[in-house]
Amino acid sequence: MQTAITRLLGIEHPIVQGGMQWVGRAELVSAVSNAGALGVLTALTQPTPEALHDEIRRTRSMTDRPFAVNLTILPTLKPVPYEAYRDVIIESGIKIVETAGNNPAAHMPAFKAAGIKVIHKCTTPRHAVKAEQIGADAVSIDGFECAGHVGESDLPGLILIPATVARLRIPVIASGGFGDARGLVAALALGAEGINMGTRFMCTQESPVHENIKRAIVENSETDTCLILRSLRNSNRVARSALAQSVIDMERAGAGIDQIGPRIAGAKGRRVYEEGDTEAGIWTVGMVQGLIDDIPTCAALIQRIMAEAESLVRDRLCGLVG
Repeated sequence: MQTAITRLLGIEHPIVQGGMQWVGRAELVSAVSNAGALGVLTALTQPTPEALHDEIRRTRSMTDRPFAVNLTILPTLKPVPYEAYRDVIIESGIKIVETAGNNPAAHMPAFKAAGIKVIHKCTTPRHAVKAEQIGADAVSIDGFECAGHVGESDLPGLILIPATVARLRIPVIASGGFGDARGLVAALALGAEGINMGTRFMCTQESPVHENIKRAIVENSETDTCLILRSLRNSNRVARSALAQSVIDMERAGAGIDQIGPRIAGAKGRRVYEEGDTEAGIWTVGMVQGLIDDIPTCAALIQRIMAEAESLVRDRLCGLVG
């Protein structure tokens, strides 16, 4: 199944792994890429630019297929040396970068000079248009169903994807709520050139998250997420938990980031993934968990999606039109 995205990125299947903090490490990234999709290493999972350099080298030792690096640019309590991370990406010879969060315009000249393909993650058609204008080669459009930062417009994929496709000339990757062949075929029908899967890849054998978290994803339904930080216009979809509910209650009481910040610290979320205690911190997960019922290898998952997608198109859809 060849699309504009497979041709642009040099991959076999139109599937991209989400750039997940604490999850996008060499083991998962290489497994996704080796299976013919695009693995995405998360730069800020690594504590320093030097550590990112080592993780890129480690990933290269595990795959000779294309993989990308995600650089998410967001306001933080502690300053992040984004330029240094960017320079490591370039010096390491990475040819695909996914940017997310704030406008990456300041980094685009350096990426472009290095011949890097840039995918920018957006949550509205307006931001996607801006990404195209500043030189992005593709956009990943993130619907309201997604894990993590959902934006503030609450646009679901069924509307967001075709609305974005209609306004762009560059390829669109559908993100948020995707985890199986049905989603892939639907995304292609809506005009996207591929899909981005985060939560689904989190729940694979090669994913570095604790087995308890993988089992929680399998057991949870599509209703077992909630939105925090809405009052601060930094809405995040996270796993429903007592801790997440306490954050929502604090927001309703008028608490600001100075009070909420210690409860949602990234280090606590990292503990969840590493130690398996679902109440140890806030952790992100998408509504698509309601469609996940197993923990396969990345290769088995991707092969299944592509085989079932072909069957859906060839048998069900073609059969509907005789």
